[in-house]
Amino acid sequence: QVQLVESGGGLVQAGGSLRLFCAASGSIFSINAMGWYRQAPGKQRELVAAITSGGSANYADSVKGRFTISRDNAKNTMYLQMNSLKPEDTAVYYCNADAWVVAGILGDYWGQGTQVTVSS
Repeated sequence: QVQLVESGGGLVQAGGSLRLFCAASGSIFSINAMGWYRQAPGKQRELVAAITSGGSANYADSVKGRFTISRDNAKNTMYLQMNSLKPEDTAVYYCNADAWVVAGILGDYWGQGTQVTVSS
């Protein structure tokens, strides 16, 4: 199995920055796409940004130009640099990965989430 652990969330004032970190561990053979999702209270979980194993990234319109996703394939880690944060960015942020485990199974894995709160 694969475990994803996020860190880096916290409380920040509007206009500030945070950097989220996701580390994958377990019986990993390789990781395909990885992504960051978020869920605000009373709202559905939404894609924030995703990145392929080759480094191609896509972003939600609401975060384009403010957030940057990156990953280190050798370390099975992923990052989300969040700048110019807005109160509407407040949510629990989840790490997601599509990973092949050594048993030859492709699975979809989620972290436990990290809270990001942006005060106005």
